[in-house]
Amino acid sequence: MTDASRPAILKAARRAFARQPYDAVTLRGIAADANVSASLIIKHFGGKEALFDRVADFSDAAALLLAAPDAELGRHAVETLINWRRETETDLLLRVIFAIGVGDERKLLREHFRDQVVHAYAQRLTGDHTAIRAELIVAHLLGLGATLSVDKEGPTATADPSLIADLYGPGIQALIG
Repeated sequence: MTDASRPAILKAARRAFARQPYDAVTLRGIAADANVSASLIIKHFGGKEALFDRVADFSDAAALLLAAPDAELGRHAVETLINWRRETETDLLLRVIFAIGVGDERKLLREHFRDQVVHAYAQRLTGDHTAIRAELIVAHLLGLGATLSVDKEGPTATADPSLIADLYGPGIQALIG
């Protein structure tokens, strides 16, 4: 698999699983969207179920967002989210937004998100109301991701990540404590 095909497959799979019921998603459809063959997906991901499991896994995103000391965590999360989007043309977290709806696979995607991202933040926090603060931190990050997705040419999408971190990071940092 070329370096370019793996992200393309994952991006297409994220889009498919977030927008369609699991039973409606096909490897052929994902392959067509990613401009690869279905057999390549099977070879490297092991089939539809394994591909879904990979798409529903937010542990790498959580590890990236939480890879800073507490005193720098708000700024770090903002810069990480922006830089990831610019480097990969994908968002670390937004696929969970498309999982709102019915269906076991969408519920599973939301549960993975809650367990792997929201709970990871809650475990890092100290003091009162850690669960609520963790949800609000993640809400801030989802809001920033949505803003960057809505207007890809706008001032937020094109600003220096340090400037955005200077402006947006303190709100998140205040929730971290």
